[in-house]
This record gives sequence, C-alpha cells and structure tokens, in this order.
Amino acid sequence: MLLNFSMPIGVLDASLPGALEVEMAEGTQLVSRNDNVIIPCKVPGSPHLDTETMGIVWFQKNESEVTVFELYGNHLKALRPGAMVSRLGLERGDASLQLPGVQLWEAGEYRCKLVVTPEKAEGKTRLEVMARPAIRLCVEKNTARNKGEKHILCKVDGFYPEAISIKWEKRTPKDPHFQEITEGVDTGPTSKKEDGSFNVTSRLKLKSSLEDSGTVYQCVVEHTPEHLPEVQCHTV
Repeated sequence: MLLNFSMPIGVLDASLPGALEVEMAEGTQLVSRNDNVIIPCKVPGSPHLDTETMGIVWFQKNESEVTVFELYGNHLKALRPGAMVSRLGLERGDASLQLPGVQLWEAGEYRCKLVVTPEKAEGKTRLEVMARPAIRLCVEKNTARNKGEKHILCKVDGFYPEAISIKWEKRTPKDPHFQEITEGVDTGPTSKKEDGSFNVTSRLKLKSSLEDSGTVYQCVVEHTPEHLPEVQCHTV
C-alpha cells in the first residue's frame, strides 16, 4: 500500500481514545562531531505495529527543511548516507533515527512524521553538534617579524561553537604553582574553516633573559561547559 505523505499532518489529540502520538526528546540533544547519534521518536506504551501498513519520514531543518529518511511498505530510502530506522524497532513503536558519524552541518531541528493507517502524528526536537578543540604548542622560529624575540604559539583548531577562552600560565623552579600571564600575550581573531569549525592562534612572548631555566608554560583552553579545559605545556 502506498501511503500519501503530501498531506499536512499535525500532532493528534492524545486525549482521544486510541489516538496516535509520538514522544520526542525534550529540549536540545547535545552531541559531538563524529558521534553515532540516535534521535528518539517513539509511540508510547508497547504497541505492535504492522510495518507493511505504516510509514515514517524524518526531516532535518537548518536554513531549509530536507528529507533525511523515509520508509513505507517495501520502500526504504536514506537521503542522508547511513541514516536508518530499524524495521524491528518500528514493529515495537520505535521510529528513532540513527545517524552514524554526525557532522556540524547536521545540527538543527529534526521532525519525525509517523503514519499508522488511518492515523498520523509527528513530533520535533533539536540537535546541536559540538567539536572539541585540538591544541598544539610550538616555538616560533626567529623571523624579521618577531625581531629575534622568542614566542610560543598555541594553535587551537577545529572547534565549534566559536566562543572560546585562551589563557597562559607559567610555573618556575622558585614557585611551583602556576600563575596566569597577562603581559606579552597576543591572541588573534578566530577564523572559520570550510567544515564550519573554527581555529585561532595565541602567541606568548618570552623574556628569555629574565627567566630561569626549567620554567614551564602552559596554554589553557576553555571551550563549552560540556568540555573540560584543555591544557598543553612547554618547558624552557
């Protein structure tokens, strides 16, 4: 049986006896880039559904809405490679969408549209995709630009969202506790990459003649509340 999905569909009144409804995750689902993600969409209770007379369509909306996955009768099409809804799960009322290796561009609103002839229902939820920063420390080579001064570079790459905090700290043989450095720090603006993530570089100018051998410098990067601060150290 071919089911018509072109009709406008709204969430049915759950107060009606036997009315179809779906349950979605409340709020925003936070995931990390490259995670294998499951976006829940379930029929309450313990129904036994006939997958031959039902259908499921998933949509994703960012700037515009696109179809991600559709299944009805013998027709199954994943318009997003790897997207899947388990037929076995559908028989138990579980229409959750599986997305392997999710990427930044897949964030947005997800809509689950379910048809169990003759009833219809739908629900919406949001997905936010984050990317952890990769940090690398290196010593800048002497160039005409730095006039022979020594700098340590803290290169922070591939993070999302854009907001980020970078600070420098040092520990000397005379003081075993790390202290924040406020002078000689130059942190550039963030730049956006083709994949939607960001990068930024922070430079620390060293006063080599005034520092004792064995001083340890560290770059402390704070990104989102879900990610613990990242630290990279360099010893002079």
